[in-house]
Amino acid sequence: MRTLARDAGISIATAYRYLHEALQVISSQAPDLIEVITQLRHKGEPFVCLDGTLIRTDRVAARTERGNHSWYSGKHKAFGGNVQVITDHTGFPVWVSPVEPGSTHDLTAARAHALPALYKAASQGMPTLADKGYIGAGIGVLTPVKGARPCPDDATYNHLHASLRSPAERANAMLKHFKALQHVTLDPHTITHITATALVIISLNKQPR
Repeated sequence: MRTLARDAGISIATAYRYLHEALQVISSQAPDLIEVITQLRHKGEPFVCLDGTLIRTDRVAARTERGNHSWYSGKHKAFGGNVQVITDHTGFPVWVSPVEPGSTHDLTAARAHALPALYKAASQGMPTLADKGYIGAGIGVLTPVKGARPCPDDATYNHLHASLRSPAERANAMLKHFKALQHVTLDPHTITHITATALVIISLNKQPR
């Protein structure tokens, strides 16, 4: 940013202000979840996939009521923000949630931002596939069967579930291809705008020209 500010002949404060304004403008073009689900259903999408990802950040001082670091993910052993990502059946990202502190469980974040709309989609024939972190999410959210030694039927189901869901893992890689999402040094709440901006750019690049 300092280099850009210097080359443009503006102060670093002005450069950051322009950056945040640009993020807000572009991210506002990201579709909401209801819109995404409606479009996918009309296209005949067989299912969607739900996954969470941690966008790493600098150390954040904020703490929970219990005194724990709010933005620290025990699962990933790192500071960051939890973003829920929905993909189509090919693994292409179609929606990203607002950021939650890294200590937030994937299921908690999904309940806050995605599950109500996904329940409706499932009732209309488009279920959601998710990993074991979403067990207990509710009807229409299909997760693997727990257990170290599943019976043959459960093992077959888990294998099929994993094969259908595996393409969705590329969505997080596509988002984190953007350097801005590899490590955020700004206010972690800006992750909401950064991920939405990345989604808009990815979607535009996919569209035929």
